[in-house]
Amino acid sequence: MYLSTTAAELRQNTANYQIIDVRDAEDFKKRHIPAARNIPIHELGERFIELDPKIDYAIICYTGGRSEQASIFLSGKGYRVTNVMGGMGAWQGNLVN
Repeated sequence: MYLSTTAAELRQNTANYQIIDVRDAEDFKKRHIPAARNIPIHELGERFIELDPKIDYAIICYTGGRSEQASIFLSGKGYRVTNVMGGMGAWQGNLVN
C-alpha cells in the first residue's frame, strides 16, 4: 500500500523524500522540482530496479493520475512510496526551468 500527500505538504517535507517525477522527459525539462529525478511512467517497468527500497519516495506527475499508477506499481514491488495528489499543477515551491 502507498501513502498520499498534497503538494503543499511535500513542499514542507522535501528533505524526507527522494522525489520521482514520472512525467515525460520533455515536460520534466521545462520545469521540475529541484533535486527531483525523472523516470517517465512508460519507462518505470524497466527502470524501477534503479531505486533503493530503503528510501522513501514521493511520486509526482502533473495532476496526480500517473503518479498514482506509479505508486501502486512501486508499492507492489515493495518500495516505500507516497503519491503527491494535485501534482505539479498544485506545486507552489521553487522550480528548475
